[in-house]
Amino acid sequence: MSLITHWIHGKPVESSGERTQPVFNPATGAEIARLGLGTPADVDRAVASATEAFETWSRYPLGKRAAVLFRFRELLAANTDELARLVSREHGKVVSDAAGEVGRGLEVVEFACGLPHLLKGEYSDQAATGVDVFSFREPLGVVAGITPFNFPVMVPLWMSPMAIATGNTFVLKPSERDPSASLFLADLWQKAGLPDGVFNVVQGDKEVVDAILHHDDVAAVSFVGSTPIARYIHATASAQGKRVQALGGAKNHGVVLADADLDDAVNHLTAAAFGAAGERCMAISVAVVEDSVADALVEKLAAKARAVKVTAGDQPGADMGPVITAAAKERIEGLIGSAERDGAELVVDGRGHTVPGYENGFFVGPTVIDRVAPAHEVYREEVFGPVIDVVRVSGLAEAIDVINANPYGNGTAVFTSSGESARTFQREVKVGMIGVNVPIPVPVAWHSFGGWKDSLFGESHVYGPEGIKFYTRGKVVTQRWPHREQRTDASFHFSGDSQK
Repeated sequence: MSLITHWIHGKPVESSGERTQPVFNPATGAEIARLGLGTPADVDRAVASATEAFETWSRYPLGKRAAVLFRFRELLAANTDELARLVSREHGKVVSDAAGEVGRGLEVVEFACGLPHLLKGEYSDQAATGVDVFSFREPLGVVAGITPFNFPVMVPLWMSPMAIATGNTFVLKPSERDPSASLFLADLWQKAGLPDGVFNVVQGDKEVVDAILHHDDVAAVSFVGSTPIARYIHATASAQGKRVQALGGAKNHGVVLADADLDDAVNHLTAAAFGAAGERCMAISVAVVEDSVADALVEKLAAKARAVKVTAGDQPGADMGPVITAAAKERIEGLIGSAERDGAELVVDGRGHTVPGYENGFFVGPTVIDRVAPAHEVYREEVFGPVIDVVRVSGLAEAIDVINANPYGNGTAVFTSSGESARTFQREVKVGMIGVNVPIPVPVAWHSFGGWKDSLFGESHVYGPEGIKFYTRGKVVTQRWPHREQRTDASFHFSGDSQK
């Protein structure tokens, strides 16, 4: 059985410790590899390599940096199918969905390829007599990314191309549940011509996370994951004087108003709730439906849920694969059971779902729960599985109140044919990313991704313009080159007159 390693200074490196843990194929339930869990010593080695590489990489001309990014982009595109199959094997998601994940990561790489333009500063000629002022941005140094299991390619690509393009060096701590994609990316970076030490991978669990958070030579930390861990990452790293962007969990609502195209809304809700087995921080897990159309919508949604083809992600025609682990399956089924105990109506029950030939897989079937109330446990918790709650409301105003009362504020959507309703919704909901007749409003790469409230800790969203700002710091230079014959004595007084 293969041992999954770290990647430090341009080559695979085994852990300095003895701890390992299994990596499973979620569709079969079988152990397919062992992961060597890292130690603080491994983090030290990776950060030392990145620190050494920073001295050279940060001084690379912008054109040469961009050339590496362009080559990496081409290699990533050429290897999409192989990478998608690898993700499907360890994560369980459908291969086509995994390929889509790579594609969204590619968008960020393409944005980062424009770094010569993105890093242009500003210049003020003759700000005062003979005085010019200009600004530019410099990299921070060694930065780290701690990424989740649900997007083992896309989320690292939200971070690393932005950090690397801006002149930093990067240490990645991927999820221990599906770690192989990180090494695939490391190999592609090397083939693209990235110098050794600029991109490193340290596998592991909380021991590695804490070593990163407390390391004196790590300048910034980016994180995507659950809210409790995001809160911990932000508090711990901030206390060490690091920059932090920490994105947490979500409870995303899809509002369906009476004037919406119900068939269109149901199609989108089905895909947004059950795609990737609901293991998306942008999945719609709550349908907030106007009373007058709720019965019709639930009937259509139930029919769509029953029609979803659930099987191993690499099988032809698969719509949805398993969830990531046996523990995740148990937790999701427990939350479905809680809805029944709380008095909600199980319209489609995905518990105990089995797939012929994959009886030991971690499968949960699509689940539709009607008449859910905000007090119900299944509503309060981030299920992170193929479950959609239906909350009935009297109209748009009550729907907005339901969303704003929720502690999360990651993404939301409204389905309507009314421009007035859509405008009211997008202005009044306290949520960071909003879709209008778009179920999963993940911003394109030249905007930035991030939510509000308990879905974000710190001020910075990821990638896009905010990513450039997060991974750099500004300098402003005020300069004068006086003619020798015009020299005057320096003033001891601070002048507020820029006209002199």
